[in-house]
Amino acid sequence: MDQNTEEKIAELKSDYVRISQDLEKLDSVGGNTENAEKQLAMIEEEISKLRKQG
Repeated sequence: MDQNTEEKIAELKSDYVRISQDLEKLDSVGGNTENAEKQLAMIEEEISKLRKQG
């Protein structure tokens, strides 16, 4: 796996953690979690694609 791909995966993981935390906060106050859930799914797909390429 090249350096650029590893950096992109690390960035996506960081985004995933941040959005997961936001999702937990939204859920705890009864907020709409649909958008955050979609973002997490998209990040999971992107990480999977990058790993397959690497």
